[in-house]
Amino acid sequence: MAKLLRILLPLVILGLGYIGYGLLAEKEPQRKRSRPVPRLIETEVTILNREDFRVTLSTQGIVRPHNETLLTPRVSGRVIKVSPKFESGSFFSKDDILLELDPSDFLAALSSAEASLARAEAALAQEDARAKQALLDWTDLGYTDAPTDLVLRKPQLKEAEANVKAAHADLLSRQNDFDRTKVRAPYDGRVRLRSVGLGQSVSPGTTIGEIFSTDFAQVRLSLSARELIHVQLPNNPDDPPVPVTLTDALATENPASWQGLIVRTEGSLDERSRKLFVIARVDDPFALKTDNPHTAPLRIGQPIRAELRGNTIKDVFIIPRDTLLRPNEIVLIEPEALTIKRTRIEPVWSDAENLIVRDNITEGWLLSTSRISTAPQGATVTILEPEEKAAPEAATLPKISPGA
Repeated sequence: MAKLLRILLPLVILGLGYIGYGLLAEKEPQRKRSRPVPRLIETEVTILNREDFRVTLSTQGIVRPHNETLLTPRVSGRVIKVSPKFESGSFFSKDDILLELDPSDFLAALSSAEASLARAEAALAQEDARAKQALLDWTDLGYTDAPTDLVLRKPQLKEAEANVKAAHADLLSRQNDFDRTKVRAPYDGRVRLRSVGLGQSVSPGTTIGEIFSTDFAQVRLSLSARELIHVQLPNNPDDPPVPVTLTDALATENPASWQGLIVRTEGSLDERSRKLFVIARVDDPFALKTDNPHTAPLRIGQPIRAELRGNTIKDVFIIPRDTLLRPNEIVLIEPEALTIKRTRIEPVWSDAENLIVRDNITEGWLLSTSRISTAPQGATVTILEPEEKAAPEAATLPKISPGA
């Protein structure tokens, strides 16, 4: 009996507890379940109106000199003098003497040519005197016939005249060789590299240095077929040049800039990239003729970014890139009902900041300029006023109170 009570007692207690819990549950008032309040879509907007957009083309290139020359002597000799202007990085002017060769052998040849010319001129004078005397003798002898060329020594006179001309030519050649012992600069320029030194023997064809001109520099820039339709380039010699702004591609802060002109285009597209290369010209790249000491030099081989203004695209919508919901998709808002219309756009031009669109947008509609996490088609929005917005411009935007 006691054993049976020990078994049944826990079951009775458990049953009483279950009944009591049920009674308490029936007395507890049921809690009302509240519906979640839908979150309002809030956004800032701007009114879309057609306007004109001036295209700006961006490209890049490397600065090259107008003239670049491997300097070589025209005569053989030993280097006896090197000018300070013929050092790497030095500037020079046209006809400056950069290097001199030993002139001893050329002076001797020049003296010999002068002597040969003197002998030829003396022989010509003698032949001329003999010809005149021959004519006098012919007349004194009483001949009535005209004297022949041999009598007047005309062949000997022509030979003497030819010898004088040959002596003159030889003297000029020897004088030129002597002058060429002084290597002169062919233009205003700068030395990139000197490759000879004092005492070194050189000959025609020996490279003694590398130089380039400083009158103006050139930058070879590439433009794609998409960009070519938006700019008028000079294709003929009489076409006006196109202004271009160049900036230092290596500078991270306050890059130096230069103004140049696109003066010509190359005649064919590049076979691999299908791009057209144009040539921009920058006068006085090393700022040698400017009065402004703060003008930065444009160095040869320097990477350059270039921007040139293209044609104007008329009656288009300008869509900032930071307003895109997805690539080529924007959020438009109908101005009366303030409902969302997600719209795909096909830009006629785009750059780093804007997309230029002509079709598929209604003028006067609103463009959402805020980042919206979800933008259901047809959803109603609440328009927010920007924190810093001029009163007249803000007054043009439609207003709606929250929850309307």
